[in-house]
Amino acid sequence: MIKAKVYSQTNQEVGEIELREDVFGLEVRPELLHFVVRAHLAAKRQGTVGVKNRAKVRGGGRKPWRQKGTGRARAGSIRSPLWKGGGVVHGPQARDYSFKVNKKVKKLALKMAVSSLLAENRLKIIDKFDFPEIKTKKFVEIKNGLGLKKPLIVLQERYNNLELSARNVPGVTVLLQDFVNTYEVLRHKELVIEKEAILKLQERLG
Repeated sequence: MIKAKVYSQTNQEVGEIELREDVFGLEVRPELLHFVVRAHLAAKRQGTVGVKNRAKVRGGGRKPWRQKGTGRARAGSIRSPLWKGGGVVHGPQARDYSFKVNKKVKKLALKMAVSSLLAENRLKIIDKFDFPEIKTKKFVEIKNGLGLKKPLIVLQERYNNLELSARNVPGVTVLLQDFVNTYEVLRHKELVIEKEAILKLQERLG
């Protein structure tokens, strides 16, 4: 088991917690993290670009002129790619960029991501957040007091006052424990997680 310190939101040490080594003590494999992050970003791509080929362009149902006898080249449709206003040949089409990642691989990558932050002292466990009112100024004071720059804050359950207080602060993301993923963990400098949330995360990944 790994022992980690628990702090209050004012950065006072209030206790310790035991974390499982098979979740928070793994050796990092960069190629696996890269694969999972690439899959996450690929799935976010919209892929809604597209042009119309000759079958999709409106009009052109009638043959412009008869096949023979006019002296002009043969033509079957005014929507031919050779004509102005015609369809586009081999143009970009809507597509799905996502690719499959096994659940076990996703879980392993997330364990490696949190393990790396813990090893680098960039994971901070907070006993409980207390925000009696929505106040961005107070959140910034607490953030600076904890020595945070660009944190991902993970909560066990929705806390409206904290979420709204942090919403306008650049570089800060607030997530519920159920929605933590490798990409969000790696793109932030620090991971700040409630004690109850880290126990649930450990249970989910163990």
